[in-house]
This record gives sequence, C-alpha cells and structure tokens, in this order.
Amino acid sequence: MAAFELYKDQDRQFRWRLRAGNGRIIADSGEGYVRRIDCEHGIELLKTEAAGAVVRDLTAAEQAEAKA
Repeated sequence: MAAFELYKDQDRQFRWRLRAGNGRIIADSGEGYVRRIDCEHGIELLKTEAAGAVVRDLTAAEQAEAKA
C-alpha cells in the first residue's frame, strides 16, 4: 500500500514523499516547508486534488509531427 512519509531534510525543513507499495518513491514535495502544518497541508491537497486530476497528453503534438 502506498504511504506518505513526512520528514526533515538537511536544512531542517519539512518535506513529504509518497512511496508505492513496492517501496519506490513515486512523488515528492519538491520543496521544503518551514512549518510542519504547511507540509501536512501539501499532503492533503495532493490527496484531494489528484483524485479528480485529468491527464494532459503533451506528446500528442509530437506524434502528429512524426506522422507528417
């Protein structure tokens, strides 16, 4: 089962990462947070927003160019 991990980086800022069931990191915060509550808010945003996210295929233009 996937799990969020909340930790402190070398600069003592809070970060999160999402590990898949196989232990691999599949997403991370990309930035440090000074306050733990802000890091936790980032996790909650991902949990709620990702459920309704659409997939935008940015390679479609490349595929059309390759066919031309």
